[in-house]
Amino acid sequence: MLDTPQITQTAAEPAAVIRLTIPRSEMMTKFGPAVAELFSALASQGVRPIGAVFAHHLAMSPGVFDFELGVVVTAPVKESGRVKPGLLPAARVMRTIHTGPYEGLPAAWGEFDKWMKANGHAQAENLWEVYSVGPQSSPDQSTWRTELNRPLKS
Repeated sequence: MLDTPQITQTAAEPAAVIRLTIPRSEMMTKFGPAVAELFSALASQGVRPIGAVFAHHLAMSPGVFDFELGVVVTAPVKESGRVKPGLLPAARVMRTIHTGPYEGLPAAWGEFDKWMKANGHAQAENLWEVYSVGPQSSPDQSTWRTELNRPLKS
C-alpha cells in the first residue's frame, strides 16, 4: 500500500555508509550483516546514528544492486573497513510511503514509477529508501513503513 506521492526538497545530510554492489538475489543475506557492521563501526567511534537505515541506489539494473547502505550521523565518521563517510543528497524528490513487508517493495516501486510517469514527472537515475519502521521497531510486518524517494530531473 502506498501513500499519495508528494514533492519535497531534501537537505544534504552527513551519513556513514557501506557501498554494496551485489546480485539482487543476495539482498536478503547481505543487508542485515552490513547493517550490523555499520552500527558496530559507529559504536566504536562513539558516533550516534540519527533516524533509520537507508539504501541509496546509485545505479539500477535488473540483476544487480549498486547502492550505499547508510544512516545519517551526529558527527563525522572516520573510514573503518567498509564504513566510509557519505552523504544523503539534497534533491527535489517525489516521496511516498510503502506500508507492509519488505517483500512488497519491488511492486511498490513499480506502482510508484508508473504513477510518476502517468503524472508527467521525469525521474533521475538514483533513488533511496528509508526503513522508518521495520524489524527494529515492530515484529508486525504489516506496520512496517518504508519511505520511497525518487529524485526528479530538473
